[in-house]
This record gives sequence, structure tokens and C-alpha cells, in this order.
Amino acid sequence: MQVIIDQDRCCGSGQCVLTVPAVFDQGEEDGLVRLLQESPGPELAADVRLAAALCPGNVITVHGDPG
Repeated sequence: MQVIIDQDRCCGSGQCVLTVPAVFDQGEEDGLVRLLQESPGPELAADVRLAAALCPGNVITVHGDPG
């Protein structure tokens, strides 16, 4: 699994951070998404896909299988 973010479209809602704090963070100054893990493990796959679905800016793209 590979996670890609488009920080230019991020509105800083924080849904991704609330859903998967091991993978996403927010910048302290701008509140925009930061990617902590580009290839999270399969145990986080469902949560990462949920974070992508919840993102109001459609900033998160997930490629590949969880394993």
C-alpha cells in the first residue's frame, strides 16, 4: 500500500489525523496534513482507506493492496 497526499488541496479539517494518527499529522503552523508513513502496514489499511473517504478535500490517495 502506498499513500499519497496533495497538500495543496488540504483544508486542515484533521479527519485523517483523528482516524489514523500513526500515518497522518498536521503542521503546527498551517494545520495542513503531513504524511508520517508512505507505506503503512496492513494492520492500518482499513483505517487509512477510511481516512481517505472522510477527507473533505479528497487529498488522500491510496494505491495497492494492504499487504
